Amino acid sequence: MATPTAPARLARVSGAGLGLRRELLAPLAELPADPAAGIGFMEVAPENWLQIGGRLGRQFRAYTERFPFVCHGLSLSIGSPAPLDVPFIKRVKTFLDARGIHDYSEHLTWTGDEGQLYDLLPIPFTEDAVHHVAARVRQAQDLLGRRIALENASYYAPLATELDEAQFITAVLEEADCDLLLDVNNVYVNSVNHGYDPVAFLDRLPLTRVRYLHMAGHYQESPTLLVDTHGANVIDPVWELLDATYARLGPVPTLLERDFNLPPLPKLFEELAGIRDRQARVTLTVSEAV
Repeated sequence: MATPTAPARLARVSGAGLGLRRELLAPLAELPADPAAGIGFMEVAPENWLQIGGRLGRQFRAYTERFPFVCHGLSLSIGSPAPLDVPFIKRVKTFLDARGIHDYSEHLTWTGDEGQLYDLLPIPFTEDAVHHVAARVRQAQDLLGRRIALENASYYAPLATELDEAQFITAVLEEADCDLLLDVNNVYVNSVNHGYDPVAFLDRLPLTRVRYLHMAGHYQESPTLLVDTHGANVIDPVWELLDATYARLGPVPTLLERDFNLPPLPKLFEELAGIRDRQARVTLTVSEAV
């Protein structure tokens, strides 16, 4: 087996991470030190915390002082026809800087025009869209004072096919000179919904731009329609795709997303352990190859 080549711009976190939801604030705070040590880092959407003060604000601050954090935005709307919301981006920068959070990512989608639709909408796979999105990414990076990572999105109907999905993602990242938040579950969901080989798709992405990974569960509407929900356990084919990803990248930081239907904490920690075990195995394989 060839030695995996690590990306050049990994996130400033490591190990297996967990998305912090408000429902988890109290349960996680009560954990003894040993289980909590299994969380390598945490992730939040900054929009959910920008104006939170009082008791919740204090609880959140305690977590940012205890764990390394990354932020994954929901409403930058990088593909929108409307101008970027500059005041919003400046508030995000202040939020990140105040908490010492370096890594910020967003979805390669758009969320509205005159207002927010609160959904992650697909962008047409066209050359014009590449230029439009890349220019907006460069503007956002200038305002934030940091590189951002864009997440490959799940989608259910392509709006245009001038480029295919991998070509579109690659073109945006290269023209914008930004990074990739590789969502392994989204690759699997799209591979089923649009009929392609997920491992072959991985090999067409610019993997040296990967910042970190997302893992999540989904809902099976039918054998040929999966819906990205973050409300279920990770299934075996997605774990296998994570193994294939680590074989190419090494044990890069990986975050478990669970937005609802939250299981008891021991079940969440089982999935985190599944990530850590796979990272440890690929680390051992790399050390043996060297």
